Amino acid sequence: MATRSTASLRIGGTSVVALPDAALRLRSRPTYAACKRAVDVVGAFALLLFLVPVLLVVAIAIVIDTGWPVFYTGERVGRAARMFHVFKFRSMRADADASVHRDYLFDLLSGRAAPANGLYKVPKDPRITRIGAFLRKTSLDELPQLVNVLRGEMSLVGPRPEVPYALDQYEPWMYRRFEVAPGITGLWQVSGRGRIGVRDMWRLDVEYADRCDLGLDIGILVRTIPAVLRGTGAG
Repeated sequence: MATRSTASLRIGGTSVVALPDAALRLRSRPTYAACKRAVDVVGAFALLLFLVPVLLVVAIAIVIDTGWPVFYTGERVGRAARMFHVFKFRSMRADADASVHRDYLFDLLSGRAAPANGLYKVPKDPRITRIGAFLRKTSLDELPQLVNVLRGEMSLVGPRPEVPYALDQYEPWMYRRFEVAPGITGLWQVSGRGRIGVRDMWRLDVEYADRCDLGLDIGILVRTIPAVLRGTGAG
């Protein structure tokens, strides 16, 4: 297992994670990229317009439950290891200690902690608010990521956005997930979400990066709808 320290540098105005040599094989597929971007922009814009009432209700519920702020922003690693800030509805207390998740992830991957709910979510996390538990169960907390899609930082379909400190645990093959933009949904979402382990999620992300095409994207989007309605593996 890789145990290198995650470092970052700046290229222009963008922070970029320093990855091992030849970690990425960014492929040029202009036709696919253009079609995928068109679907992302049209889809994200249409969903934001359609979901305005839902977004307002969620924002009001958060303020009533725990006050401000309504949104959470966190640093994530995107395509080509470029750093960006992901937008979500806040589901934790405003004073939540971010190191809790980092420490749990390291304990989980080192075998010091047993997986409780797949991926790397802290079991019975006391930082999650009442409304936050509902938002996570229904995936409503992720709706603001549609803004990330419009900004070109994410796609509707892609690997799960990665937290920078997880890279300390990466093996060389795992970096291939950064060959494509992270997504709001992906193979990990429709294959069980929180019920699958973190390494299985990484494998699915790499599989998507290797296979990605519009047919696969459309299939994932269609399968996401029932997965979200069932709350499959969420929470």
